[in-house]
Amino acid sequence: MAEGKVEMSQELADFLQQYPNTTMLEVLMVDMNGIPRCKRVPRSEIESFIAGKLTAPASTPLCNTLGDILGTLNRGTSDGDPDAPLVPVAGTLAPIPWLKSDTAQMLATFHLADGSPSPIDPRAILQGVLTRFRDAGLYPTVATEMEFYLLEPGEGATPRTYLPKVPGTDMRQEGTQYAFPQDLWDLDGFLEDVRQTCAVQNIPMTTVLSEFSPGQLEINLHHVDDPLLACDHSVLLKRAVKGTALSHGMAATFMAKPFADIAGSGMHIHVSVYDGQGNNIFADSNADTTPGISQCMRHAVGGLADTMADAMAIFAPNANSYRRLIAGNFAPLTPNWGYNHRNVSLRIPVSSDSNRRIEHRTASADSNPYLVMAVVLAGILHGIENQCDPGPMIAEGEEITEEVVSLPQHWPDALDAFDASTVLPGYLGEEYCELFSIIRTDECEAFKAAISNIDYQWYLRTV
Repeated sequence: MAEGKVEMSQELADFLQQYPNTTMLEVLMVDMNGIPRCKRVPRSEIESFIAGKLTAPASTPLCNTLGDILGTLNRGTSDGDPDAPLVPVAGTLAPIPWLKSDTAQMLATFHLADGSPSPIDPRAILQGVLTRFRDAGLYPTVATEMEFYLLEPGEGATPRTYLPKVPGTDMRQEGTQYAFPQDLWDLDGFLEDVRQTCAVQNIPMTTVLSEFSPGQLEINLHHVDDPLLACDHSVLLKRAVKGTALSHGMAATFMAKPFADIAGSGMHIHVSVYDGQGNNIFADSNADTTPGISQCMRHAVGGLADTMADAMAIFAPNANSYRRLIAGNFAPLTPNWGYNHRNVSLRIPVSSDSNRRIEHRTASADSNPYLVMAVVLAGILHGIENQCDPGPMIAEGEEITEEVVSLPQHWPDALDAFDASTVLPGYLGEEYCELFSIIRTDECEAFKAAISNIDYQWYLRTV
């Protein structure tokens, strides 16, 4: 048995010793949208999965948001939708605390018949970019931050954000109370269950913050030196938050803009890059400026700026994502950069030389972490290798008097920019870029063709 399979067999044995009542396993397969698709197997078949003998339709990573496979693709329909082997991701076997049943979960990736990773699996896309980094002798350390809303039962078809009650009344507490501790007190049971779930599922949760909008929270994750692992954490954290919310009679959404009149939800990516000796290539300890940044960092920022419009279809992957992209709402619309400044898309946070980093602030919380990380890292490497110029840095405290909108604000425009990219196909693969464009364009057209309630409210009676 190969070394990896031996290690995972031991992982399974240790897990079943700790959780002997386990009856089922949810095998999680992440699709193009970052949505985990699931196949439940009984305990008697878990060993077969660990040994690499479990299969699923090879087209699963190409599901659209509705979980459908397009008939126009040369995959999943005309090719007979063949099965492909599922390979477990080591270290992700864990219990599911929010379920009443003794069910566990484990991430899996698709491989080809020859044992190589499937080129349409999002995890494999990121792995390919990381191989380019290793070949260049560079090693990223990354972390993610994600915002989300808690929802309470509402009336009709309109969701309602969770709001605590004003003490002694039946009134819901409206208004912004940024970083208000009592908001966390009111949700202490939910947050404690999230913390405990993260502990047993090996998700390195750190800071919890009540955000600028009522019912909106942010949970941060530790920096790790394995971007694949960081994205695993992001996918599993989303799932843990949603599952725990359901067990508390609420729901959680990472939708980019669930409410028109309050803030949207973003996913911020923090990236440092180190050389083979462990030196942060973004830092320059001899610089006479604050922060002390190297030419490599300038070039990395330049590459991110150069590829940001191309990648907007990944940063903002669906129709609702673009409702978040409104000028003046901390959702950047131009690839600018600055130090300790939250009005830019590429922020250099306050940091020491050892953890000098870029905070990429463009992606929405509904995006696929693996694909977002892949294109962010691709932009960095593109910038370093081509010595891209980022333009002038916005200084700390500098007022941006006029916001220049240069990134796509509408889904069709973003898809056009993605199709026109000469950089991304070299990192994501030409075939994957073509499939991504077909699937997302089809969903864009279907959304545009749908008749919404607004059509009826505005026009049905009046025109």
